[in-house]
Amino acid sequence: EMSEIPVLLAKPVNKADACHMLWLLSGRTHKVVTAVALIWPLGTAIASDTTNVTFRELTEEEIDAYIATSEPMDKAGAYAIQGGAAGFVEKTEGSISNVIGLPMELLTGMLDKFLAE
Repeated sequence: EMSEIPVLLAKPVNKADACHMLWLLSGRTHKVVTAVALIWPLGTAIASDTTNVTFRELTEEEIDAYIATSEPMDKAGAYAIQGGAAGFVEKTEGSISNVIGLPMELLTGMLDKFLAE
């Protein structure tokens, strides 16, 4: 059995790219990974958080209508979970703030550890 090769989805370069990304995500689960690096007078810490996001099957009309809003054009993976793509999401496992852009639970834990030292 062959494992899937990961595809990294950055910000789309144009509407066709955004359309392609949303088709890739449609009806599938993908991982959103965000790294956080803290530089503190007492040292540094680097950590990451991963959230699984499952999209329902999308229609061509839904994808076209979403791209027409231009919201996907400056978003990694061509969607904003807190915006127009909220209805595309069937399930999430993990931090929603991680998907939005900054994993607050991870950051809070890292800061608490620094402040305890």
